[in-house]
Amino acid sequence: MHNASSRSSLDPSADTGRPLFRFGAEWLGDGTRFRLFAPDAPSVTVELEGRGGFKMARSADGFHEAVIAQAVLGTLYRFRVGDQAVPDPASHMQAEDGEGWSVVVGGPQLMPRPWRRPWTEAVIAEVHVGTATPEGTFRALIDRLDHYRDAGFTVIELLPVADFPGRRNWGYDGVLLYAPDRAYGTPDDLRALIDAAHARGIGMMLDVVYNHFGPRGNYLPLYARSFFREDIATPWGAALNLDSEVVRGFFAENAAYWLADFGFDGLRFDAVHAFATDGAETFLRELAEGCRAVRPDAFLVLENHDNIAGWMSRDDQLFTAQWNDDWHHVFHVMASGEQTGYYAPYARDPAAAAERALGSGFVFQGEAFPDAGGHPRGTPSGHLPPDAFVSFVQNHDHIGNRPLGDRLAATLSPERLAFLHFVLMLSPQIPLLFMGEEAQLPTPFPFFCDFDGELADAVRNGRRSEFGDFFAAHGEATFPDPLDDATFEAAKLRPEDFSDERARAALDAFRRLAGLRRDLVWPLTASAYEGSTVERHGEGLCVSWHFAAGTLVMALNAASLSATVPLPDLVAGLPADAHIGEVDLLPEGSLELGAFAAVLWSRAAA
Repeated sequence: MHNASSRSSLDPSADTGRPLFRFGAEWLGDGTRFRLFAPDAPSVTVELEGRGGFKMARSADGFHEAVIAQAVLGTLYRFRVGDQAVPDPASHMQAEDGEGWSVVVGGPQLMPRPWRRPWTEAVIAEVHVGTATPEGTFRALIDRLDHYRDAGFTVIELLPVADFPGRRNWGYDGVLLYAPDRAYGTPDDLRALIDAAHARGIGMMLDVVYNHFGPRGNYLPLYARSFFREDIATPWGAALNLDSEVVRGFFAENAAYWLADFGFDGLRFDAVHAFATDGAETFLRELAEGCRAVRPDAFLVLENHDNIAGWMSRDDQLFTAQWNDDWHHVFHVMASGEQTGYYAPYARDPAAAAERALGSGFVFQGEAFPDAGGHPRGTPSGHLPPDAFVSFVQNHDHIGNRPLGDRLAATLSPERLAFLHFVLMLSPQIPLLFMGEEAQLPTPFPFFCDFDGELADAVRNGRRSEFGDFFAAHGEATFPDPLDDATFEAAKLRPEDFSDERARAALDAFRRLAGLRRDLVWPLTASAYEGSTVERHGEGLCVSWHFAAGTLVMALNAASLSATVPLPDLVAGLPADAHIGEVDLLPEGSLELGAFAAVLWSRAAA
C-alpha cells in the first residue's frame, strides 16, 4: 500500500461562480489526480493494474483524493471501497465494459473542427449508434454521414452513448456518464465522428440522461448514499438528490464536458420532468449556465412532459427548445386513428388540438390533463417562436415503446406518411426524424438490452405487464424478447435498405421537402417572430405564421373527408409554393382540400 499526496478538493469556476468539483481522474502531465466522492467510506484505495493500491486522503467534504506519479496515460485503475472494487463513476474511458477497469486518458488527440449554424436551420436526424449501421460503431457511422447530408439533415442527434451494461442498449441505462461505451468505440473515435460530421456541414447533438442511473453497474449507493433520496421513489428507483450541490455538480460538469471535450454542438436533456426532489429548478438553471459558459451558442433542448414555456424564454436564453410530444400525439391520432393510452387526451377534438400544436406550440397550456387525474398541465406558449419546439412524426420512444417496436411506415399508407412529413418539414417548428424515416423504412426499433439473471427476468416480466392487452390478443410468440440478440439485430439499418424502389422514392420526396424548407421557411424564420393566426373550418385549418421578413401560410386537412378552407387575402388566388394531396382552388378564394392534403405559401414582407 502506498500513500499519495492530495490537492485542494475544490477549484473556483470563474464562469459560473460555483465550485468546479473535477470528478474522476485528471492527467496532470507528471502523474494523475484521482478524486472520488465517497462520504460513506472511511477509506478508499486507488488500485492500478499490476502496481498495487494507493491510499487516498479523505477530506471533510466527503471527497477522497490522491495524486499518483506512477499513473501514466493508459493506466488501468479502479477504486476499492471496503471489500468491493468499483469503477470510477466519472471514468472517461473503460478498458472493456462498465464494471471493469477504468483508463487514465489525457486531452483529446483530435479535437473536432468548429461548426456554426443557426438553430432555425436545424433539420435533425435522431440516430442510435448501435443500430445505425451493421457494425454499430462511431467509425462505421462516419461512412453514412454523406447520406444524412445529402438527404437534407443539418444536425444529427445521437441517442445516449454513456457507458451502459453489456453489449447493446438504447442508452438510457447508462451508469458511467463520462465514458462513451466501448461497444461503440473510444472517445477519440467519437471525436472523429463529430469532426467528420462538421466537415460535411452537419452539427452534432447528444442525448444525456440525468434523471436516473441504469439498474446494473451503479455503485454510488455503496459509498455515497447522499446521491439519492431513498424516501422518494421514481420509475427507476430512488430519486437523485438534487438538493445536493455535489450531485448537481456531477451532472452539470458532465454536460459541459460533452460540449468542451468532444465538440458537441448541443445536448438534449432526457425527461427533466422526472427530477423528483427539491433543487430541480436550481439544477436546470445550473445545467444551462454551465453549458453556456463553455459554448454560448449550444443547442440545449429539453424533454419535459410538464410543458413549462418559461424555460425557453428568449429573455433568459437558458434552453433553446423543447421536444413537443403534443405535436406528435395530435398528428398520430389524426393519421393512424389510434386513440388509446397516451393518445386518448388528444382524440376528443383532434382538429382543435392540431390548431394549438401548430399555432402556439403546446396543446395543453394549463388545462386539466386526464392522465394527471385532471390536474393542470402546461403553461401558455403562444408567445414563443416556433423554433422553441422540436416536432416529430416519430422518435425512438414512439416507435420503441410500442409492443413490436413498429414504425408507421409498416402500417400507414405512403400517402398519409407523405402528408405528415409535408406538415412537419414545411411548418416553422424544428423538425426531427428517427433514422431511416426519411426513406420511410419499415425497420422496427423494439426495446432491447443486455442483462442476465434476475434482472433479465425482471425486464421481460416488466414488458409483459406493460403490454398485457397485447399478450392477451396475440400471445407471446409474436413479442420480441428484449434480451435476445435477434431483437437488436432486427433494428439495424443497412445501406441496401435505402436502395429499393419505395425507399428511393420516399428519399427523393424528403430531399425535395428539405429543399423547400431551405428556400421557403429559413428566410422567414431567420427574422423576428411576430405571432400566428389560426382559422379552423370543420376539420380544415389555415395557419399563418408571421415574421418580420414575411408570412408563412399553410392550409391543411388531416381527416379522411374533404374540407373547404377559406384563404387569407395574403394568398387567396395565388399559386401555391408547394402542396400535397388533392387540392382545388375555388372561385371565391377558398380551397377544397382532399383527405390528408396540405398547401403552403411563403410570402416576403412588402
